Amino acid sequence: MIENLPPCPQCSSEYTYEMNNLVVCPECGHEWVPAADSGTGADEAGERVIKDAVGNVLSDGDTVTVVKALKVKGNPSGIKAGTKVRNIRLVDGVDGHDIDCRIDGFGAMQLKSSVVKKA
Repeated sequence: MIENLPPCPQCSSEYTYEMNNLVVCPECGHEWVPAADSGTGADEAGERVIKDAVGNVLSDGDTVTVVKALKVKGNPSGIKAGTKVRNIRLVDGVDGHDIDCRIDGFGAMQLKSSVVKKA
C-alpha cells in the first residue's frame, strides 16, 4: 500500500484511493497506475523481458531446448521435443513468435518463447 497517494493528474483532487494496482480518483473517476520509484531502470526504460516456458529470462545468443513437439508446414516429421537450438536472437515477431533461430534440418524459423526452455 502506498503511504502518500498522489493527487489526481486530471482534476488535482487529493481524495485518491488505492484499488488493487491502480490509484482511483472518486471525483472524476480517473484510474491510473502510480509511478514506480524502484530505480531498476531495465523495465522502466522500455526494455522488453522475454521469458521461457519455466520463467527463465532469455537473451540473445542463448541455447534453448524445445519442450514440446511442433508441427512444421511442408515437413512431415516436425520438430521433436528435446531439440536443442543454439544462438537464438530475440525479435519483435508476429503472433507471439519472439525467437529467431536456425534449427538443423529445418533452416531459419521463428519460435514462441512459451515452447522453449533455457538449456
